[in-house]
Amino acid sequence: MEAVKRLRGPKGSEVTISIHRKGWPDLKEITLIRDIIPIHSVKSKLLEPGYPYIRIINFQAQTTTDFKKALSDLEKAGKIKGLIVDLRNNPGGLLDQSVKVADIFIDEGVIVSTKGRIKEQNSMFYARDNNPKYKFPVVVLVNEGSASASEIVAGALQDHKKAVIVGAQTFGKGSVQTIIPMDSGAGLRLTTARYYTPSGRSIQATGITPDIIVPSPASLTVEHDEKEDEQEKKPKYLREKDLKHHIGNGLNDDVTQKEEKPKPEEKPKTKVKTPVSKEKQEAEDISKDQQLSTALTLLKGLNVFGKK
Repeated sequence: MEAVKRLRGPKGSEVTISIHRKGWPDLKEITLIRDIIPIHSVKSKLLEPGYPYIRIINFQAQTTTDFKKALSDLEKAGKIKGLIVDLRNNPGGLLDQSVKVADIFIDEGVIVSTKGRIKEQNSMFYARDNNPKYKFPVVVLVNEGSASASEIVAGALQDHKKAVIVGAQTFGKGSVQTIIPMDSGAGLRLTTARYYTPSGRSIQATGITPDIIVPSPASLTVEHDEKEDEQEKKPKYLREKDLKHHIGNGLNDDVTQKEEKPKPEEKPKTKVKTPVSKEKQEAEDISKDQQLSTALTLLKGLNVFGKK
């Protein structure tokens, strides 16, 4: 927080930072000009004619509005044959926005529900039939970084069979926190309920299992010739179930889990010999993003066979 305070300042003023990186003999000073940085939660582009891509970074107050605008602009560019919604590394955000985004594609029924120890903590969120009817197929991309609100959207679309979920098992953050005001003016943040998908599946500590599992790029085994790069071979993804004293899903376990050692993830058989640095440089190439490439291929296949 001290570093953040030093970096912040009036718009237009300068701040000099010193950076050290691997391979640099000395610190390098870089002068930045402070500015107001708007954070947009929705980004979109056209991958190929008829196949647009919309990424939701997180769920903010304007996410649904921005998503609808992006979808409308993409429709004006030409008939949509299939849509890819990217929720990878989306940590969540506002519940109401996730419900509204899911509502865009769901005509009726439950989107998400919460269940607690007392009835007052139970709630149901329903879809409203007040959105345009979209007949094109939808693929939703998720990975280990997809959590909370993004899992709600993926779970709802999956249960209602409105989208095919592609990627890796999600984080599993399916607990509801309530802030209780204290007499001193402070607040107590207390976990009071769990999120459930329309079919009654608990998101907590389990997450959403994709219909088509495609390992995340960083989870693949990377071979290096230099021994010093061994630490960069495979980063460990932490999920809710790996956290100490995490809350269970309420179905097959107790309310509070005992401390457990994180289970090592299974290593896929696929091995990539490409250096990590080169892999990062080519991240914008669709062919290098296996999950995105799979989603696009799937949408094309759905159009060929005429499946919904």
